[in-house]
Amino acid sequence: MALQIYNTLTRQKDVFKPIEPGKIKMYVCGVTVYDYCHLGHARVLVAFDVIARFLRSQGWDLTYVRNLTDIDDKILRRAEENGETFDSLTERFIQASHEDEARLGVLPPDVEPRATTHIDDIIAMVQTLVDKGFAYAASNGDVYYRVSRFEHYGRLSNKNPDELLAGARIGIDEAKEDPRDFALWKHAEANEVGWDSPWGRGRPGWHIECSAMSKNCLGANFDIHGGGPDLPFPHHENEIAQSEAANGCQYVNYWVHAGALRVDGEKMSKSLGNFFTIRDVLEKYHPEVVRYLLISSHYRSPINYSEESLIEARSGLERFYSALRPYVEVPPLDIDELVDSDYYRVFVESMNDDFNTRLALAALYDLVRELNSTQDESQQARLAGELKTMGGILGILQENPEAFLQAGGSDTISADEVEALIEERLTAKREKNFARADEIRDQLQAQGVVLEDSPKGTLWRRE
Repeated sequence: MALQIYNTLTRQKDVFKPIEPGKIKMYVCGVTVYDYCHLGHARVLVAFDVIARFLRSQGWDLTYVRNLTDIDDKILRRAEENGETFDSLTERFIQASHEDEARLGVLPPDVEPRATTHIDDIIAMVQTLVDKGFAYAASNGDVYYRVSRFEHYGRLSNKNPDELLAGARIGIDEAKEDPRDFALWKHAEANEVGWDSPWGRGRPGWHIECSAMSKNCLGANFDIHGGGPDLPFPHHENEIAQSEAANGCQYVNYWVHAGALRVDGEKMSKSLGNFFTIRDVLEKYHPEVVRYLLISSHYRSPINYSEESLIEARSGLERFYSALRPYVEVPPLDIDELVDSDYYRVFVESMNDDFNTRLALAALYDLVRELNSTQDESQQARLAGELKTMGGILGILQENPEAFLQAGGSDTISADEVEALIEERLTAKREKNFARADEIRDQLQAQGVVLEDSPKGTLWRRE
């Protein structure tokens, strides 16, 4: 099956046709660095990390760009509240975001541009839009984009420009020609963060940053642009208007958006008390469990974060890691060694169908069933190698099986305590004190530790 991608612009799955044969240029909107990354960010980061891993596994020459917004009104407000400079704030949270990404197994993008390092590109694009009549300098020192000049405004988000006008409001003091117009350049007072420009000292609007950075990194037209579920309007709609007006060509060929993340069925919100940062969650749950939860649904589907869903995610990973336990020394297979594998064929077909990780994981479960049932040692090793390779494409099964199965929080019984009790149980069994042996098994079970007796000894894992 050829690669098919659901395109938000066309509202259907389109067969992927690269601009340049064998190569893919992909830009994804990253985080605004004024706070710790939350679970919604994790959904987007992991979704596009899996997409990038899969595309590379299939031989595509991928250039993956994911930006950082390091100048924004929210950043400036937070820095002022904290009594620190905006750049010290952003550096701190950029470092934190990189730490969170690494723990979730999210690989770094090829390029990670920051808005503050592309001010010249931003000013140049704004100037082009002014020169072409698509933007104007207003009396308040801001520069606005003329939405009425762009014929296809609203096409990505399926919004009617006239309806947007009817629903818009414009304040008495506002300097816009049209309430739909949006800021490309914002006036800054002498004591505020800003840069010199042809329209006076100021700073960029949010939307123009991505248009300028993507053009600098990938060119005026590129293959895939991605982001979260809240971005089609207005952010990506405005990016299209700016970029196509400035560059005179189609901006992006395929628009890809991840689905929403909900917490216990509710929208995540600080006001509802259900707002979780990535590091909040990783204090309690293994990073691969969180990642597995995020890929267990199709990337466009809404996903529900709850205690029950995390328990299910750990259970799923335990099945994989339990199957891999005897094969620690077996390396992953090379992709070219998998061409005859039915499991890999189904896996690739699933991923080529708009990156359907849910069906791809089903192929892995089918593989595990055969791995657990076959008695052929060479087949066992091959299947274990296949499982590790496909798990690696999804960014899971990267831990030592024993370490994963025995991992626990600080409030659980320690591994040394478990081993000591297992040794005591073995002694009790040798002495035919079966009542004590059963008592120890029950004691460990009550503390979330499952014992598995085998010809090679007693193995254990946490529930």
